[in-house]
Amino acid sequence: MPIKIDSALPAWQLLENENIFLMSEERAHTQDIRPLEILLLNLMPTKITTETQFLRLLSNSPLQVNIELLQTASHKAKHTPAEHMLKFYKTFQDIKESRFDGMIITGAPVEHLEYEQVDYWPELCQILDWAESHVYSVFHVCWGAQAGLYHKYGIQKRALPQKVFGVFEHTPLDLKHPLLRGFDDTFFAPHSRHTEVTASDISAEPDLTILAYSEKAGVHLIADKACRNFYCLGHCEYDNNTLALEYFRDRNKGLPIAVPYNYFPDDDPEKPPLIRWRGAGSLLYSNWLNYFVYQRTPYDLSTL
Repeated sequence: MPIKIDSALPAWQLLENENIFLMSEERAHTQDIRPLEILLLNLMPTKITTETQFLRLLSNSPLQVNIELLQTASHKAKHTPAEHMLKFYKTFQDIKESRFDGMIITGAPVEHLEYEQVDYWPELCQILDWAESHVYSVFHVCWGAQAGLYHKYGIQKRALPQKVFGVFEHTPLDLKHPLLRGFDDTFFAPHSRHTEVTASDISAEPDLTILAYSEKAGVHLIADKACRNFYCLGHCEYDNNTLALEYFRDRNKGLPIAVPYNYFPDDDPEKPPLIRWRGAGSLLYSNWLNYFVYQRTPYDLSTL
């Protein structure tokens, strides 16, 4: 939360230069406060696990956040009980007249398909277009990030010679950017994908800025110039055992799968994994909620 001080105080300029979150007394007196309305479009087959991961991150803030869970009507969930979907999830038709402060679009295990081959692709495009006027800020994750970049900018995903799988060190490229405030000079994040969007393709689009990069995993965080859309190619929301479950699942099926990089101590799957990403993941989503949703969204969402 911000520190409220007089903007004429000498410390104001010093703290502002250090990216400390400040709020003037004038602004504090005129500020309207209400719960944030956040939409979570869950494209993962393991709905309950994924929703829990994101809810954990979104709850790590003093802000009051109202969550609406969204599914695609054009794809039926096969790994989640129907009663759970009926009770807790809405479809686009249910929410299309509503407006939201923010929306998260999760990843999906469909990167082996061309975008147009995904059965819910037309519906996802409709939701992305709708979000331009009905959602203030959108946070796209993994395949959801690739899909968003393709839909809006035509940036293609590219197949990797080997799956990016493990926990990788990243470098923030602009520590003064509000999304990265409070980050260390390096931080860790999990990745699990067979495709990438390249730094050269992103840099060729003048509306996009790369905020964090890994020498081994590639691009991690991207923002548009208006800071209304953010794209995260990693999985800061992962639980401590998510990569382990994926590794053992594929190994038991006889599929070719490498031990996750920088995850098990001594690369020994019999040892409990080391958790290196939780602090950075919490800070990332806290910064998004604070600086780009809470601070910028109009009090009256109908004015979006």
